[in-house]
Amino acid sequence: MREGGKNMYDVAALGELLIDFTESGKSEQGNQLLEVNPGGAPCNVLAMLNNLGKKVAFIGKVGQDMFGTLLKHTLDEVGICSKSLRMDPEVRTTLAFVHTLPDGDREFSFYRNPGADMMLREEEVDLELIRNTKIFHFGTLSMTHEGVRNATKKAICCAKEAGAMISFDPNLREPLWESLDLAKEQMEYGFRQCDVLKISDNEIQFVTGQEEYDKGIRMLQEKYHIPLILLTMGKEGSRAYYKEMCVEKAGFCVEAIETTGAGDTFCGCALGYLLEHNLEQLSKEDLEELLTFANAGAALITLKKGAIRSMPKKEEIRKFLEDQKIDF
Repeated sequence: MREGGKNMYDVAALGELLIDFTESGKSEQGNQLLEVNPGGAPCNVLAMLNNLGKKVAFIGKVGQDMFGTLLKHTLDEVGICSKSLRMDPEVRTTLAFVHTLPDGDREFSFYRNPGADMMLREEEVDLELIRNTKIFHFGTLSMTHEGVRNATKKAICCAKEAGAMISFDPNLREPLWESLDLAKEQMEYGFRQCDVLKISDNEIQFVTGQEEYDKGIRMLQEKYHIPLILLTMGKEGSRAYYKEMCVEKAGFCVEAIETTGAGDTFCGCALGYLLEHNLEQLSKEDLEELLTFANAGAALITLKKGAIRSMPKKEEIRKFLEDQKIDF
């Protein structure tokens, strides 16, 4: 990873920026109320990194409508560079309606046929920004359709040529794909490109067909030689697979309201740690620290609704760990 100059970004991310409508009680008339929450996995990751004091920038597209304007203002207010955010005058901002299940998990209904995030074109990708970032982060929602898929691949190619670390979180949303075979194909493309992979328990089972997580991870390691794989297992915690090591840390027990953004918070915390440590020389103790801090961040965000505006501060995570009697 390169050392940065004065204009260097710590992390740049490309992908979806959208509105998550989350359930927020009922009106006096008994109607369901919905809260407008700015979200989108890549930008959620950036919001967490921003709270850790990192310099971050987003590349993507929203509609030139009331929701797109709200999203741009949100990025500006929370400290995420929005200079490479495009606004489409013809296609509306993507919307996601989030239904929270009794255990805090959720189901999504997307309004994206098309959505503005799908319309980013190759020529609209800010290559100069990408050449000046230490880490480039992406997912698969920017790979569901050909145009934005080409834009994503162009950005990845530029980042690799410039020597950036490549971070990938598949963030599989099955309803958004024409076929699950295409989803698997694009996930495998991401595996071939990345230095750091953050993957969930259900995603490793989906892409490898292995019920046992360790077996699935071994398949990825042997085929793609990814330096660091981080597996998230919800409230059960997380594992790090690095060289010959597998390190596991249990999750934290909290009364979750909803889990939106928990994986993105984990990812942001992990990338923040890697910005301060050498990816090529991580020890078992380093990996335990990374997982502990990231698990704590992920636990804290489940106590709130939404993502971008709900990310915990570094001080909150440290205080939470102190309360848990964990030295950090």
